[in-house]
Amino acid sequence: MYQSPRRLCSALLQRDAPGLRRPPGPPPPPRRLSPTAAPRLPSPRLLAAASAAREVARSCSRTVYPMGNGTSRLYSALAKTLNSSAASQHPEYLVAPDPEHLEPIDPKELLEECRAVLHTRPPRFQRDFVALPADCPSSHPPIRVMQWNILAQALGEGKDNFVQCPIEALKWEERKCLILEEILAYQPDILCLQEVDHYFDTFQPLLSRLGYQGTFFPKPWSPCLDVEHNNGPDGCALFFLQNRFKLVNSANIRLTAMTLKTNQVAIAQTLECKESSRQFCIAVTHLKARTGWERFRSAQGCDLLQNLQAITQGAKIPLIVCGDFNAEPTEEVYKHFASSSLNLNSAYKLLSADGQSEPPYTTWKIRTSGECRHTLDYIWYSRQALSVRSALDLLTEEQIGPNRLPSFNYPSDHLSLVCDFSFNEEP
Repeated sequence: MYQSPRRLCSALLQRDAPGLRRPPGPPPPPRRLSPTAAPRLPSPRLLAAASAAREVARSCSRTVYPMGNGTSRLYSALAKTLNSSAASQHPEYLVAPDPEHLEPIDPKELLEECRAVLHTRPPRFQRDFVALPADCPSSHPPIRVMQWNILAQALGEGKDNFVQCPIEALKWEERKCLILEEILAYQPDILCLQEVDHYFDTFQPLLSRLGYQGTFFPKPWSPCLDVEHNNGPDGCALFFLQNRFKLVNSANIRLTAMTLKTNQVAIAQTLECKESSRQFCIAVTHLKARTGWERFRSAQGCDLLQNLQAITQGAKIPLIVCGDFNAEPTEEVYKHFASSSLNLNSAYKLLSADGQSEPPYTTWKIRTSGECRHTLDYIWYSRQALSVRSALDLLTEEQIGPNRLPSFNYPSDHLSLVCDFSFNEEP
């Protein structure tokens, strides 16, 4: 059955509405935004991957951690019920929309719907772009790139133990709207995400209707699969606006360390700008976490650099690399990227007074093990071929608040990084 873009949008945002609950005690200050009309509840037509779910079902034999109820988890529903009556009760999850009916969604309309869902939450933090000096003017619009570890839903509710974050702040039915609101506010041309475990039922259907083309590469042994009622594996996702870029080449890379295949992945795509016909490579990755794995991360970084060296034909094609490297600037993997023959620079260093220092933090959280304040996320770029025109400033300590991230105000434990790039010179 055909659904208008407005109804498709509402279906995806409001399908979890019955699970909405308010935390005990006084509610957070209301947003200073006018809510739209009462939410509609049409049945959703979501893009599903049944074969992927079967693979998930085969692999889910490890220890399971409990997770809160009330969120929509497509992969879990399929993986656990393919041979039961539950799958037949929700056939809409298995039906892909007719491509001819995938009409665009108005971004303003989607933003209104997000704000209607979030109207009882505090307003979104104000962040400003900082203009940076450029060596030469550009005759073409800048390329806006967003890097963001959005926090996998299964990990946020089931494993990460954010002891100062109310469980209600992590509920997917509202948190997904906070994520979408952040994306819609900055309108990136290219979106690089980590810890995506709602690609097929949220981000791909909605962002495709906003004009993005997406690619998703899950981790082979995602920790999300250890969580009860998970939504499938998390992984990296890369989206670009089809009206600005043409896909030339795409590679999904499973990173190796000391010749061993690892659980970390990357996506690298060569794009061509439709305005200028200039080509460049954009890559997204998420390296191994935890203290004690520094040499492992270093090896993964070297493997990624080797792959990018080949993809960019020895740095002939300009390169932008986004990622959660899980590494401070003092680590070897950071130094490998800073000294690579690809001649890369870290964009967010340019916000410092000397232009040589990374921000004091890109993630700030409190777990049972204590408070963690680290710089782990980066946007690297070819310094000879590209210039950073502006960069989005980070949240201040006062904005983040004493309970740190995530929170009712902000949906992830990592801050989004956003930069505007331009080519240095015409070919």
